[in-house]
Amino acid sequence: MRIPTFPTIIRTFYTLANTTSTATTRFFTQSSSNHLRNSTVPQYLNHRIAIFKSMPTIPFLGSLFSSTAASQDMAEYPMKKTPDEWQAVLNKEQFRIIREKGTEAPFTGAYDKHHPSAGVYECAACSAPLYKATHKFKSGCGWPAYFDSIPGAVTRHTDRTFGMERTEIVCSNCGGHLGHVFKGEGYPTPTDERHCVNSISLTFKDEEDGKESKV
Repeated sequence: MRIPTFPTIIRTFYTLANTTSTATTRFFTQSSSNHLRNSTVPQYLNHRIAIFKSMPTIPFLGSLFSSTAASQDMAEYPMKKTPDEWQAVLNKEQFRIIREKGTEAPFTGAYDKHHPSAGVYECAACSAPLYKATHKFKSGCGWPAYFDSIPGAVTRHTDRTFGMERTEIVCSNCGGHLGHVFKGEGYPTPTDERHCVNSISLTFKDEEDGKESKV
């Protein structure tokens, strides 16, 4: 178990407190004024719910409890490296998230509000193509969201951390942690799935020149 740093603890509890108070206040204020005229959950609350569903792996909590999917045999992936070899090619934060299955704080990632019309999102660890720009959609959850992936690019594992069952997604080439996928949230997408991916697990390349694009 890795002990989180003090700034990480503060950032995590600030996020939890802010998310809880904002969602609760806005929901009950609007509910009382509109007398619950609509039976559907407001869009802004949908976004908050999406955040909470992903919350167990934000930095502080994720540093206390690793994903149960972490025990997956890395030999099943084409690209194989030892932890030392990965640390040599990834920076500290990339290693924490991609290899140790951590999670970046919501609304902080470089690709959260990145919505190009064309291009490909690749694995930051091995450069394998993962998602097309056309797979991305605005979910408001605080992390990049995709309704589908390039066929065969993403592998799913069951994650039972915190006594709940979620689906972890990793790069099929190197086994690097991407995030989790959630189903049936009601987003108007072809698959009704949300691949909730850490920005730090990705790089983006323009389709035209094939060069990495800086954001």
